[in-house]
Amino acid sequence: MAIDATSPYDHANIFAKILRGEIPNRTVYEDEWALAFHDINPAAPTHILIIPKGAYVSWEDFSARGSDAEIAGFVRAIGHVARSHDLVTPGYRLLANVGGHGGQEVPHLHVHLFGGRPLGPMLAR
Repeated sequence: MAIDATSPYDHANIFAKILRGEIPNRTVYEDEWALAFHDINPAAPTHILIIPKGAYVSWEDFSARGSDAEIAGFVRAIGHVARSHDLVTPGYRLLANVGGHGGQEVPHLHVHLFGGRPLGPMLAR
């Protein structure tokens, strides 16, 4: 199901439930601003989801309503996770799907971090 990136935040989404501790996850990093955990259906040897702790639907929503501290903290968390998994030198990919055309399935901003092997072209042609 594709998400409208401008929809109101749905507090029943799976990532909101993970943040509230209602659904377990395999946490790899957590701080005041973000939570990072292994994807349950990995698409690469390393596949980690990084989510802000605030209730944001998409990058559009986050960039419009997030505080400077939240935005900086989230971006720093992404870098920390990449470094702590030794992905900087070999390289990695970040992916954030936004809205229906972007393929967003969960209405909570999240970034996929992929690594651990050559990932090939960005989009299938």
